[in-house]
Amino acid sequence: MNILFVCTGNTCRSPMAEALLKSKLVEGNVQSAGIFAGKGEPLAKNSELVLREIDLDLNHQTRPIDQDLLEWADLVLTMTDRHKQTLALQYPDDQEKYYTLKEYVLVDESQWQHLKNLYAAFEEKRLSIINKYKDKVDDQEIEQKLFEELEDEIKEIEQREKELPDLNIIDPFGGNIPIYRNTRDELNHYIERLVEKLRDEE
Repeated sequence: MNILFVCTGNTCRSPMAEALLKSKLVEGNVQSAGIFAGKGEPLAKNSELVLREIDLDLNHQTRPIDQDLLEWADLVLTMTDRHKQTLALQYPDDQEKYYTLKEYVLVDESQWQHLKNLYAAFEEKRLSIINKYKDKVDDQEIEQKLFEELEDEIKEIEQREKELPDLNIIDPFGGNIPIYRNTRDELNHYIERLVEKLRDEE
């Protein structure tokens, strides 16, 4: 399996995730990239230091995300839901591969599917309401109708979203060594879970 980790600049979180997974998963291919990354920049110094603390070394140069990388990847794991949303907007053809790392290892597939179904039903009803009233009332009244007629759907989606865990890995960029160490340890925890999941799926 080809696994791609994605963060913002490809200097902190995604390369640390890459190094951690490479140390645990012999049979996979792992790379990392950044949505707003430059090309050929080094690993952040503190990322390098906290990896060395656990005897890991990564010969790393930053690279921006592109279509070739997404086609190479079987699974794209982002550090935040914002990264995932950005990829879905910029590269919609590959969005079935996109998950946040924490979502992929924590969220039960049926739970996630139910939420996707709620989003789809909400959007369908929203468009239907707009079409029903667009020639009869002004925009402000349409907004009011949407709020009234979608109130139950909004409440259910909010409730389901509250049941989901926080799906973001904290960005240590610009922080001190303890902050980078915390991010490394958080990543390590979820990458252990990822390895277990990948082995279960073999």
